[in-house]
Amino acid sequence: MNRDVAIVAFGQTDHLRRSDELSEVEMLMPVLHEVLAATGLRTGDIGFTCSGSSDYLAGRAFSFTMALDGVGAWPPISESHVETDGAWALYEAWVKLQTGDADTALVYAYGKSSPGSVRDVLTRQLDPYYLGPLWPDSVALAALQAQALIDAGATDEQDLAAVAARSRDAAAGNPHAQLRGPVPHGDYLVRPLRTGDCPPIGDGAAAVVLAAGERAGKLCGRPAWIRGIDHRIEAHGLGVRDLTDSPSTRLAAARAGAFARPVDTAELHAPFTAQEVVLRGALRLGDDVTVNPSGGALAANPVMAAGLIRLGEAAARIHRGASDRAVAHATSGPCLQQNLVAVLEGDPR
Repeated sequence: MNRDVAIVAFGQTDHLRRSDELSEVEMLMPVLHEVLAATGLRTGDIGFTCSGSSDYLAGRAFSFTMALDGVGAWPPISESHVETDGAWALYEAWVKLQTGDADTALVYAYGKSSPGSVRDVLTRQLDPYYLGPLWPDSVALAALQAQALIDAGATDEQDLAAVAARSRDAAAGNPHAQLRGPVPHGDYLVRPLRTGDCPPIGDGAAAVVLAAGERAGKLCGRPAWIRGIDHRIEAHGLGVRDLTDSPSTRLAAARAGAFARPVDTAELHAPFTAQEVVLRGALRLGDDVTVNPSGGALAANPVMAAGLIRLGEAAARIHRGASDRAVAHATSGPCLQQNLVAVLEGDPR
């Protein structure tokens, strides 16, 4: 890394089960205005804009071009898009700032899962030859991972229920969360996963502003400096992977410098309770680390934005002095297939 880059602003919507009355643009605009107002920047001051979303959720090709209406693409702007979670859009923007071609970047992501069956939509991530034609949905695949962990003695259903209870209790202090406070663990959805082990289906959006060097200090009282960021991917075929481990998360964390010094906070993108067990092991997180103080993806899981929210939540804790060194994680694909890890730090107090 040649330039110090920080997250200087973060905003998100109130995540809802349905937002039928709002288009993607109408959902995004308040969040974009929020982060720009927090920094005092105008659209014309942004050097690079990058977004994350999915055409499969929207049901139409190049749907992200419509969302640009909320940004303002005229006069022409430097813009890009990734067809995945917004955390990877943040990575692209970070790379752009490293080149020196821009000093500020606006990153946003959004997803509306309510119009269709997200469990079926996510099967399109599977390989089209062997697994895809079987149509195993995202919950069934997560249940396979959970059962593998139980069979290996790494967890049990009681421990998974405790993860769900802790996450949703933490979300009681998060006004944006879809599920807040105690929530019944519910009946089995796909054994061994109960309703409480799975994320809620909902709609939402998020945005962050990045700034490089001295510019960051001028835009934010306590910037969340990205000290390291890396992403890795597992083999596509689930049959050749050990679902009880996540070597790609471990490698990304090592490359990002997560193991160099202890962290006090971890925002983990674990849509299912069993995945938190896997990630805790891969990231070597002890009981002294505060995990998902926002409630995590079990409290709100807007597809394509939930990973970016993990980075934003970790940054926000640094902004307000609740954390000094945090690790943020994002995932995409079935059973933690793709993983991104970032280490964020605040200036010494």
